[in-house]
Amino acid sequence: MAPALDRPGYWGPPTSTLEWCEENYAVSFYIAEFWNTVSNLIIILPPLFGAIQTVKDGLETRYVVAYLGLTAVGLGSWCFHMTLQYEMQLLDELPMIYSCSIFVYCLYECFKNRNSYNYLLLIILALFSLIVTTVYLRWKEPVFHQVMYGVLVSFLVLRSVYIVTWVYPWLRGLAYTSLGVFFIGFVLWNVDNIFCPTWRGARQKMPPVIGAVTQFHAWWHILTGLGSYLHILFSLYTRTLFLKCRPKVKFLFGMWPVIMVESPKKR
Repeated sequence: MAPALDRPGYWGPPTSTLEWCEENYAVSFYIAEFWNTVSNLIIILPPLFGAIQTVKDGLETRYVVAYLGLTAVGLGSWCFHMTLQYEMQLLDELPMIYSCSIFVYCLYECFKNRNSYNYLLLIILALFSLIVTTVYLRWKEPVFHQVMYGVLVSFLVLRSVYIVTWVYPWLRGLAYTSLGVFFIGFVLWNVDNIFCPTWRGARQKMPPVIGAVTQFHAWWHILTGLGSYLHILFSLYTRTLFLKCRPKVKFLFGMWPVIMVESPKKR
């Protein structure tokens, strides 16, 4: 996938085990993949607001950690695509495993007493993350990381389907929107990988603004970032319903969904 139109840049030659379809240093001398970098803003900023709102609502710390974990993925991805250095690649990929493990814990513990802890599940997920990290540091094979991440996502999908089928069917819209947006991002990620030479050739003939729209790895960031954010909302909504709180989905600026929760003590 290495581009034929790469240019030299501030961070030097790439040392990462992966390069994507965006031409290197085509927009900025200081940012290797400009669009793949700035598209991470949607992964960084909204979860920060979510974490703050979760603290304000007095909800469980696990959801603060979930939001901040997603932000950590966005920051790592920003550093990776800005530099294309191997160390920054790890800062992107390993937090994907850690944050998704947190998502799994939150979703599988939705129907437990408040502030309870499943230490067995915590140990299993911690060991899984440790093993993946150890193997990946020794065996620098991106497909291994992708498969392990896919395993965690599969557990989230199965649990989500169970919840909206048997427990809270009225949450299907939120759950399936999260899964659908994430899936579209995954499709575009594959299109970007498989048809990279075609898109590169086509972009040379397009106006810059139109060419930017065809940066499908950037769309992967946008869509999976939104899908992951919506998943946290779904998990949090499920949890607060079980705790007999009164969650409400509101839209900031008429477009961005957030959850406001009124605890039973405030009734």
